[in-house]
Amino acid sequence: MSIQEVIDVARNFAVMVRIQGPDPKGLKMRKHAFHLYNSGRTTLSASGMLLPSSLVNASVAKQNVGEGNLQSMGGYVLVMTVASVIEPFLSQQHRDNMSKLDKPTLIPGAQIDILTEGKEAYATENKEVLHWLPAELLKLVDVATSSTAVQSLIEASSGSNGSIEHGWEVGWSLASYGSGHQSFMDSARKQVEQASFPSQTYTVVAESSNPSLMGKSTTRVAILRVSSTEYEGLPEIGTSHFNKRGDLLLSIGSPFGILSPIHFFNSVSVGSVANIYPSSNSQRSLLMADIRCLPGMEGSPVFGKHAELIGILSRPLRQRTSAAEIQMVIPWEAIASACSDMLEKQPQNTWNGINHDNGFLSAVGMGTEGGSIKDIHGYLCAGPPPSSSIDKATASICLITVDDGAWASGILLNKQGLILTNAHLLEPWRFGKASANGEVPKTKPKVVFTPYDQCKHPGDKKVSINSRDQGLPQTGMEPVDFSLKRRHKGFRVNPERSGNRNIRVRLDFMDPWIWTNAKVVHVSKGPLDVALLQLEIVPDQLCPVVMDFTCPSPGSKAYILGHGLFGPRCDFLPSACLGVIAKVVEAKRSMHYQSTQQTYFPAMLQTTAAVHPGGSGGAVVNSDGRMIGLVTR
Repeated sequence: MSIQEVIDVARNFAVMVRIQGPDPKGLKMRKHAFHLYNSGRTTLSASGMLLPSSLVNASVAKQNVGEGNLQSMGGYVLVMTVASVIEPFLSQQHRDNMSKLDKPTLIPGAQIDILTEGKEAYATENKEVLHWLPAELLKLVDVATSSTAVQSLIEASSGSNGSIEHGWEVGWSLASYGSGHQSFMDSARKQVEQASFPSQTYTVVAESSNPSLMGKSTTRVAILRVSSTEYEGLPEIGTSHFNKRGDLLLSIGSPFGILSPIHFFNSVSVGSVANIYPSSNSQRSLLMADIRCLPGMEGSPVFGKHAELIGILSRPLRQRTSAAEIQMVIPWEAIASACSDMLEKQPQNTWNGINHDNGFLSAVGMGTEGGSIKDIHGYLCAGPPPSSSIDKATASICLITVDDGAWASGILLNKQGLILTNAHLLEPWRFGKASANGEVPKTKPKVVFTPYDQCKHPGDKKVSINSRDQGLPQTGMEPVDFSLKRRHKGFRVNPERSGNRNIRVRLDFMDPWIWTNAKVVHVSKGPLDVALLQLEIVPDQLCPVVMDFTCPSPGSKAYILGHGLFGPRCDFLPSACLGVIAKVVEAKRSMHYQSTQQTYFPAMLQTTAAVHPGGSGGAVVNSDGRMIGLVTR
């Protein structure tokens, strides 16, 4: 399907969720990147999704009459959004017992409304009037598997001392979380809040320092219902459970929506799957999305290339030290499992089976009505697809740790265990890398571009096995003396600088993972940031990268593959970040080679794909999964 076709399908389900209510002290906008405040009332907004009947439990879908405030209005349709936009307006009773009460209640005067596609506004006397539909809060759901994944990631990044000061936090960078520098008004507001609402203040502080609470608040969803018979005929959609890194993602939501709904309602953002957690489990708990999203898009539905539902966008993870943001997607199957009394993992009455016939899919017991889009969605992702070219390419990416915990990425070049990486990993002082105290060291330095300094070296053997769900092996590896006495033309490995380095390599394509020692083979002394390592023990079935020596065209797709941001303690395979080739910088060949080859060759590639700390030494690959360059900083 084309991007436009996916967008056309997505627009049927995307909504904007608005909640407003009394807020005399102006406190309810805390942890939100934007808001409206007028005459003692605060208004917040997020994105949401209309749920078709095929994704709703049959017993729930058969109910035609609502309860409570909407009882007299007839049929209704369910809406899903993130709970973070609702929680500030919960009654104190429910705020104190978030997971114990079945029926959440709002404070008096609070109201939830939704805005749907085609109902944004109508003109009357030269004035546009928004058509909001009242909604009722039914349930708040903790998505346990996803919250555990977020908690594990935050704890792994915090290191052995348990501190998260240099790890991750949740939320948009524009939001105020009560830490760091505050303006006078922020400080005054905090004092008022502490005096007037001590229990609420404690909750805010606890959530910002407790990984378990952070995980739950990030992945908690809210289920609403809106009474409107015109949305009962929503088209059916399928769900996907087998996404691969590099697969297309499309999100449609309302960034900064409440500030100007006419302008920001249902904006489209396109990206790809960067990573999947856990990496070794077919039941996904969390997706990392390489997609550009803005505040207010949390809660928006995320679709795949066949317009199948992938999940719901949450607030991002943000690294405290670098402020890098990683967008997260809560998979639909995780949400449906957490709310099995209301939702279905797979669409009902959409397909009865599937056949694989020479690579083509055919439905069993289902008419396609001329191959309409609606019928195709449900079964395109019914079975695990073959590995994508990008997924295959990541098998050649490994994780390298040096000395006291610095890490970078590397690329397997052949089946004999030769690894390509960056020279600044081994000799950072040559590239202007500062030491931990910010000075250029005069003696053998520690590698300082590591995002976290708490990571430790795994294993006490030359080869150690590490299952993907068991964390790192115990520390205590003996130093390996691999000072090279050979000299090669153009370079010399300095034993005072490069000897006695504890270099460990994690081979990610194997399950369980294998850690093995490596030694330095070559460090470029010229301007190129290139180094070669050799595995001391070479396992069988290595997956070397496949090269493509043709010059890439500007504007062509480029993927960055590497271990950016997520280090040895995090249970992640290499991530894939999508961009394009922005520019090809060419250099002139020497006269000796001009007779048999072209005069110019590509010397440097510029790409729009994101490169994060730890991704140095990774691969730049094209859409065929073939390597076209080496990542450097």
